[in-house]
Amino acid sequence: MGVVEGRLGGFLIVLTIMGLAFPVFFNALVQGYNRPPPRKNVYVPSDDPGSDSPQQVHISTVGADKMRVSWITESPSSATVEYGTSPGAYEQSATGSTSSYKYLMYESGEIHDVVIGPLKPNTVYYYRCGSNSGPEFSFKTPPASFPITFAVVGDLGQTEWTKSTLDHISKVNYDMFMLPGDLSYADVDQPLWDSFGRLVQPLASQRPWMVTQGNHEIEKIPVLHTHAFTAYNARWHMPYEESGSDSNLYYSFDVAGVHVIMLGSYTDFDPSSAQYQWLQVDLGKVDRGRTPWIVVLIHAPWYNSNKAHQGESESIDMKDAMEDLLYQARVDVVLAGHVHAYERFTRVYKDEANNCGPVHITIGDGGNREGLASKYKNPQPKISVFREASFGHGQLVVANATHAQWTWHRNEDDEAVASDSIWLTSLSSDPACKN
Repeated sequence: MGVVEGRLGGFLIVLTIMGLAFPVFFNALVQGYNRPPPRKNVYVPSDDPGSDSPQQVHISTVGADKMRVSWITESPSSATVEYGTSPGAYEQSATGSTSSYKYLMYESGEIHDVVIGPLKPNTVYYYRCGSNSGPEFSFKTPPASFPITFAVVGDLGQTEWTKSTLDHISKVNYDMFMLPGDLSYADVDQPLWDSFGRLVQPLASQRPWMVTQGNHEIEKIPVLHTHAFTAYNARWHMPYEESGSDSNLYYSFDVAGVHVIMLGSYTDFDPSSAQYQWLQVDLGKVDRGRTPWIVVLIHAPWYNSNKAHQGESESIDMKDAMEDLLYQARVDVVLAGHVHAYERFTRVYKDEANNCGPVHITIGDGGNREGLASKYKNPQPKISVFREASFGHGQLVVANATHAQWTWHRNEDDEAVASDSIWLTSLSSDPACKN
């Protein structure tokens, strides 16, 4: 693996010098603003190279009562998960599928994907992946009803700041982790995907991780690798099929009274696109009596007063195409990443404060290696309520059908500092916002 990584790294340097590497990956370097000095990646090596021992274990919800367990082995192993509600006692088992992918000179390990269930809500399950000698993991299923707590982090990466962010989240009693794009920052260096999977395993194996893609997941190189999102789609299979989507890049799911929609900023989104038409149908199916809250995640923010990432199509054109759909459906919150800083807007629609519009929040400050986007436009727009260029994470506690609390925790001196907090009232409970 070390030899492959070294050769691949050298190859990428040559590609970059020749100008062949697809520019989307490096757009953060040419946006016209100066980031603080980048931090190096934390590379997490395999504990047992070449074995069938499970690694990079992560889980995600599938439907109302199932969980997808995904992991990788470096040698062939059975795609089987044994599980139960007591340690060491596995009353049930399920078998899934195994796949792999190639990227330039890199070939992935065996990627195993198993859906288990039906499962009881708010219950701890113990499970074992693959061989009988494998280690035991455990996870807790989300609750079936309120309250529910989401941990939210964008642009995570794998630096010392990332480790600090994950450490803070590990101390929170949350039910689900949501990530609006830019996971590993592998940027075509595929062994970094493996390192990222090992880094997040302690958390990702215990609570469902629901993610959408960012620009750093594209990994498309003209002529040499013409397919986008190869590693992302192979490694992070989300429940798109269950929501009627035809793409792993956008999907939705229900959990404990919340309808969550993950949109794809880097796939077609104009009114004639499959994503737009899917979103229109998906929003039309929402029953606010059953899911009174609607939360949307995107990567490129539609509202942004930071000097970083201004004028990009993924923000401007996607907003022009889809903002009406979200407004008419009375979406409560839109969470975005991409800009490496934190910013919260008031309820807004068409660039103006609107009590029936979503609260837009940018939280692209998880710990990426590119540094923070520290320069903001002045004066601060009236619709921008709070903004700060610090690493951190968010927490959305949906208390009941009408009220939720959003809190942003700043990473400062390796302590989680609650820096911004607000109580929200669901639009479905506001008589003035009834359609």
